[in-house]
Amino acid sequence: MLSRERVLRALNHEEPDRVPIDLGGTRQSGIAASAYYRLKQHLGIATPTQVYDLYQMLAEVERPILERFGVDVIGLNRKAVAFGIPNEGWKPWKLFDGTPVDVPGGFQPVEEEDGSLTLYHSNGRPMARMPKDGFYFDRLDTYPGAAHADPETLDLPLFSQQELDDLRAAAEAIYQNTDFAIIAPMGPPYELFFGLGTGDFSAWMMTLAQEPEYVEALYQRLVEAWIENLRRFTAAVGEFVHIVQFNDDLGTQDAPFLSPRMFRRLIFPFYKQGLDWIHQHTPFKVFMHNDGAIFDFIPMLIEMGVDILNPIQTTARGMDPRRIKEQFGHQLTFWGGSCDCQRTLPFGTPEQVAAEVQAHIAALAPDGGYVFASVHNIQANCPPENIVAMFQTALQVGKYPIGLPANSSRE
Repeated sequence: MLSRERVLRALNHEEPDRVPIDLGGTRQSGIAASAYYRLKQHLGIATPTQVYDLYQMLAEVERPILERFGVDVIGLNRKAVAFGIPNEGWKPWKLFDGTPVDVPGGFQPVEEEDGSLTLYHSNGRPMARMPKDGFYFDRLDTYPGAAHADPETLDLPLFSQQELDDLRAAAEAIYQNTDFAIIAPMGPPYELFFGLGTGDFSAWMMTLAQEPEYVEALYQRLVEAWIENLRRFTAAVGEFVHIVQFNDDLGTQDAPFLSPRMFRRLIFPFYKQGLDWIHQHTPFKVFMHNDGAIFDFIPMLIEMGVDILNPIQTTARGMDPRRIKEQFGHQLTFWGGSCDCQRTLPFGTPEQVAAEVQAHIAALAPDGGYVFASVHNIQANCPPENIVAMFQTALQVGKYPIGLPANSSRE
C-alpha cells in the first residue's frame, strides 16, 4: 500500500497495511538539528543538515531518512517558517554544541555580552533570544492579547499572491512526484488561547477572566482573518492538501490551564467558526496540536470539529492511551503517542523505547484512526540508537492486525 492511501485509510478509521508514520511533517513532530545530525552519522548519511525552523532549531528531514523510517506524511510550509526569515540562500553555521548546520542567509543573530544570541526586528527591537548553550529561541515580543491590542486596528497577516504561488508550486510538486499525504499549518494568525498571551501570559489570563467583551471582539477579528486566509489557501492548493493543522495548548502536564467552562464560553465558538468553514468548503481533515492534560476537553474538541488530535502526551495526567482510545477512538484519529520524549526516548535504553512503543501501538492502533509520531519534537539530547529503535519498532509491530511481537534485533 502506498503512503497516501495508508494515511487516508487510517484517517477514515480503517485498518491499512500498517500504521502510518510521521517524522517532520509538522513543526510539532520534527527533530532537533543536533539530534538529526547525530542520527545521520549513525546511519552513515553525510548530507548537510538544514535548519528549516529557526525558532525551534528543527532539521529538514531528508528523503533517505523518510524512506529508512517508512514515513508517509510531508509538510507544506510557507517559505518563511519562523521570524519572517525565508528559507533560502543557505549558509554554514554552528549550534552551541558544535553541530554543523546550514541556516537561511537572512538569519543574522547578534551575540550578546553574556554569550546569548538575539534576533532583532528591523527597527532594533529584540524579537527572540537563545540563551548561551541553549537549543532554541525564546520569543520576546508581546502578542496581541497580552498587549491588549485594539481589535479594530490590529494588523493581521494575510497570504500574499507570491506566498500562494510558492505554496501551489511546492504542493503540486509534492503531489505529482511523491505519494506522501500532505499536511499544512493553517490556523488563526495567533493561537486563540495560549498564543495570544505570549510576552505576558499572566496579563492575558487576567484579561480572559475580567474582560469577556474585549476577548470576544479580539477573537472575532482573528477568526475573520483566519477564514480569509483559508479561502485563499484553499483556492491555491485545495486539490493537493489532505490535512490542515492548527495549534493551541490548553493543558499543563498535571491539569488544564483553564476550566472547560471558560473554554466553551469564550474560545470554543470562535474555533468552531473556522473549523465549520473548513468542513463546509473543503475535503481537509482538521488536525489539532494540543499538549498536556486535556482529557476533559476532548469531547468539546470533537464537537468543535477536530478530526485528529496530537500529540497524545501519554505521561500527562489523565492521558492514558487505552482510556483515550476506548472513549474517543471512534471519533478521533490520534497522531503521536509513541514514546515519552521527556524521559524514555532521551534517557532510556533502546529496549525500553521499543517496549513503550509496542505498548502504545497496541493501545492506539487497532481499528485504524492512528498515525505514529513522536510525542512532540525529538529533542537535541536523544541518542540516535533510541530514535532508530522507536521507528524500527513501529515498522515491525505496526503491521495490521496489531499484536505481533517486536523483533529484538536493532541497529
